[in-house]
Amino acid sequence: MKRRSRALEIFSLSFLDIISCGFGAVVLLVLISDNAELAASADQAGTAAMLGEVLEGEKTIDSLSAELDRQSEALQGRQTLQASFERRAALLRQSLSNATRQAQELAAQKEGLEMVQTSLKKAAITPATAEKRDEEVGGIPVDSDYVIFIVDTSGSMQNIWSRVTSEMKSVLAIHPKVKGFQIMNDMGTHLISGYRGQWIPDTPGRRDSAFKLFTGWTSASNSSPVEGLEAALRQYAKPGVSLSIYVFGDDYTGASYEPVLDMIARLNANRASGDQLAKIHGVGFMSPGTTNRFGILMREVARRNGGTFLALKR
Repeated sequence: MKRRSRALEIFSLSFLDIISCGFGAVVLLVLISDNAELAASADQAGTAAMLGEVLEGEKTIDSLSAELDRQSEALQGRQTLQASFERRAALLRQSLSNATRQAQELAAQKEGLEMVQTSLKKAAITPATAEKRDEEVGGIPVDSDYVIFIVDTSGSMQNIWSRVTSEMKSVLAIHPKVKGFQIMNDMGTHLISGYRGQWIPDTPGRRDSAFKLFTGWTSASNSSPVEGLEAALRQYAKPGVSLSIYVFGDDYTGASYEPVLDMIARLNANRASGDQLAKIHGVGFMSPGTTNRFGILMREVARRNGGTFLALKR
């Protein structure tokens, strides 16, 4: 049997499949290649944009930093100027305070000088007063049965305390007959609290004990005899009691004089007869920082209350 020859077909099904697959692969490669390039381009554009934003942000930061530095310098300048104004204001307030205090002191001195001038005019010496002074010891009446010492215990007086003690002993010694005595400070505090409202008997032993305590006595003081005088007059000045009060001090820190004089005049008068109950004397000491205000006050107090003022030298 004769074999039939088969015809050769170039474009068979298998060949077409291969061609189709190859073409598809080429198309796929083309597609993949385009997407990769597009993605890379997109990434580059995004990076460039971000880099631009970063650079712009750095410029903004630099600008803000420069502005902050300028503002800080301006603030520091304003703070320095404010501190300078505050210092000047403090100096002006201090100057005003000093001027006010000086004006008050001058006004008080003027008032005191006017008071002294008035007192000198009223206190013209007559033969009767001269004869009376001759009967006194150093111009101080010494006929009282009871004696009260009112002593400024401030720091300036403590600096001359030994002399204060010596003068107190001398004053007490010139009284020939004393039944009792008391020692108070200018605030009305008693040296011996157990004798408050009573008299310390004037015996040698009691006197020595009192002055031993007085030698080391320190007590609060405002350098003004007003409180001490008020306490002494209220507690010890009574009708029928012959009393002398001695005020020892170096300064007066009160505001004015007339209210003090009025208070003393009211408390030192017998309500029934109007007679004075106690003689009030002043002893002025000189110490560092002493002013003339104590002398101005106590001269007038002594003049109006039958006493004497003694101004001691340094």
